[in-house]
Amino acid sequence: MCLEQKKTDRLLDPEDCLIVVIDVQEKLVPIMAEKETLIQNVGRLLKFAKILNLPVILTEQENLGPTVREIKELYEGEVISKIHFSCFFSPEFDSGVERSGKKTIVLAGIESHICVFQTALSALDRYAVHVLVDAVSSKSLLNKEVAVERMREAGCIISTTEMFIFEILKRAGTDTFRKVLPIIRY
Repeated sequence: MCLEQKKTDRLLDPEDCLIVVIDVQEKLVPIMAEKETLIQNVGRLLKFAKILNLPVILTEQENLGPTVREIKELYEGEVISKIHFSCFFSPEFDSGVERSGKKTIVLAGIESHICVFQTALSALDRYAVHVLVDAVSSKSLLNKEVAVERMREAGCIISTTEMFIFEILKRAGTDTFRKVLPIIRY
């Protein structure tokens, strides 16, 4: 057994995770593939974050309207407006991530092949990046599939919302687990 594990080989540490929800906005969501699954899983992610007090940053691309109501109602923080595709080109976003002190970024949002992809690759030199494949989308499933594959090849960890939730929980039978059960039941 190797004493030094790569960061990608370790279970997630809830003390080290920052959730980033990218551009789930009124003008974009209606044209996304699998939009119901996207909204459901981003909602589950935000409910889970609230129960565990995990930090979340939410972004909006300028000129695409506000975040959809279903997601905005679950988010209590300040929204970061941006013009660049990579969130890291926004000084407000970059400094917010830096101030969080977290070294693992968990990504959800849209579009997979544009803003999620560019944000993920911009983060890799400083952070471990997890992409929740069932909480991201694009207009076309082909664009999403290619984006996910490129992010995986670049070094991102591809996961799902439920996998993330259980990895953070680590065990059943706790008060926290009981609070989370309604989120993970279908």
